[in-house]
Amino acid sequence: MSIILGTEKLKAYRGLSMLCEYAGKSAEWCDELWLALLTDYELYEEFLYYLEHHCFADRMKAAGYSLTDLYVWRMGQDNLRRDTGKNTENCNKEEMVLQAFWAMAEMRKDPSRYERKLADGPGTDRE
Repeated sequence: MSIILGTEKLKAYRGLSMLCEYAGKSAEWCDELWLALLTDYELYEEFLYYLEHHCFADRMKAAGYSLTDLYVWRMGQDNLRRDTGKNTENCNKEEMVLQAFWAMAEMRKDPSRYERKLADGPGTDRE
């Protein structure tokens, strides 16, 4: 009996691990996102597209929002947290990408929670 092991998931996990390391995310955080990707085929496909093209495919949406929408929203949250009002070179873009994937995974579980956050608009007391 022979065992066939696909390398796609190994490459995808390695890509995620490298992004997480670059973004300063812990191994535990990385593993949580990996589990979210593995349990949501559409999100996993979006992630594979991102790894290959370094941009979002935006084929999927949750409550009308795409990964690009979530990326822009996270970028705005980062700008508020840093109190810059604009995107600076100190902003880790890869972290914002990972946060967009995390937000999408969470949004697909509980869309109403994120819909409220996204609709509330900017504010320093929101996260």
